Amino acid sequence: MLAIALLVFREVIEAALIVSIVAAATRGVPRRAAALLSGIGFGVLGALLVALGAGRIAALFSGVGQEVFNAGVLLAAVLMIAWHVVWMASHGRELAARMQGVGQAVRAGASPLAVLVVVVALAVLREGSEVVLFLYGMLAGGAGHLSAGLALGLAAGMTIGLLLYFGLLRIPLRHFFGATNALLILLAAGLTADAMVFLVQANLLPALGEPLWDTGALLSERSLPGQALHVLVGYTARPTPIQLLAWLATITLLSVGMRFAGRAARGMRPEAARRAMTD
Repeated sequence: MLAIALLVFREVIEAALIVSIVAAATRGVPRRAAALLSGIGFGVLGALLVALGAGRIAALFSGVGQEVFNAGVLLAAVLMIAWHVVWMASHGRELAARMQGVGQAVRAGASPLAVLVVVVALAVLREGSEVVLFLYGMLAGGAGHLSAGLALGLAAGMTIGLLLYFGLLRIPLRHFFGATNALLILLAAGLTADAMVFLVQANLLPALGEPLWDTGALLSERSLPGQALHVLVGYTARPTPIQLLAWLATITLLSVGMRFAGRAARGMRPEAARRAMTD
């Protein structure tokens, strides 16, 4: 039971941490709860469908279909997170004002809702499909205490995610969106690096050399701190050059995009204020 709980916990905590960061980052967005629940529901449904079609997925692309599928899910999540980070750079001040009761409602709230659903669904889809496949294999092998291990792993992973979420909410509002956007950028960078691993395994991209260093003796990725850092900032004990390049490129591109979006939003505010006065 403990082995099942530990393996389920490792998968659940990855999805829980991602969902918690995205949920905190969309604080104040109208109908956020409905979008979160929809994303979780679509992700669970997708995980079940992926588990049912695992054999066909693996047979695609000359036997590397699972790697290509995983990389596609990760890169799609990165695109959705990038969209959200840029959107928040131009609307974060309005959201903060709205939460403080001194601003008007954000009229563009529909865009992050769609992004929120997709990011949450992809996170749950990727980790949920692995959980379903793992449990199916354990069940076929005659493992006992399956339900108890599943419940324990789910509870532990969700607890860690909730602790992170409520911890983020304690950040002062003036620093909140900057902090959560920084976490989202690091999260996207880690997902991009993970996608590179799958594409290298599928022989679609070169690793560009041997691992640059090995910090596994200091902090193993299999440990709880290592697993959490892997999700939150993309920590890898033995990163290859292509992983590091992808990680740095993602951080650079999203940081630059967020800065340009913020400047554009600040330039448009005087004109928007004048229109509001004339209306």
